[in-house]
Amino acid sequence: MAHASSKLRLSAASTLEFPVPASQRLEEVGNMRLSVAAAISHGRVFRRLGLGPESRIHLLQNLLTGLVRHERIEASWARVDELRGYAEKLIDCGKLGDTNERAMRMADFWLTEKDLIPKLFHVLVPRYQGQNGGYTRMLQIPNRNKQDRAKMAVIEYKGNCLPPLPLPHRDSNLTLLNQLLQGLRKDQEASTHSSHTVQTPEI
Repeated sequence: MAHASSKLRLSAASTLEFPVPASQRLEEVGNMRLSVAAAISHGRVFRRLGLGPESRIHLLQNLLTGLVRHERIEASWARVDELRGYAEKLIDCGKLGDTNERAMRMADFWLTEKDLIPKLFHVLVPRYQGQNGGYTRMLQIPNRNKQDRAKMAVIEYKGNCLPPLPLPHRDSNLTLLNQLLQGLRKDQEASTHSSHTVQTPEI
């Protein structure tokens, strides 16, 4: 019975039946943007993504909706990097529960496909219940079109049922520590070689 009532609450939320003025909704959305900026940007100015403010919000809504539905999407690195903070914040907001008015308003605002609201609260949020942040993973991927210079990336919600992403290969020989160790070995080898060199006495 409790599950049925939860569905009713979600259905009501998806029809925007909240007695909240539009100004308050925009204020809370603005607060979310500011909190994301504080959490991931440390004062960095938000990317414009080549769009006006309204188009930028619509783009982020569509990207976030796609991420919640598919749990893995790809886009330009700039868009994925900007989206990541919103994807993390949406889970944090969802942890307030589907009975929390603010959490429901946030879900309704950012998810343009309302059938995803139950997935947020009953699938994604429980997955990260004992976790504090770090719900997403992003990885740079090769460009499909060699003429496209924009870096591409993939972002996913961790713990999905999709095949795992390949871990990026890192050449450990290029790290600063290994470079210093290699230099030290060369110096030691040179020193050892010079100490064993027999000098011919002058006549």
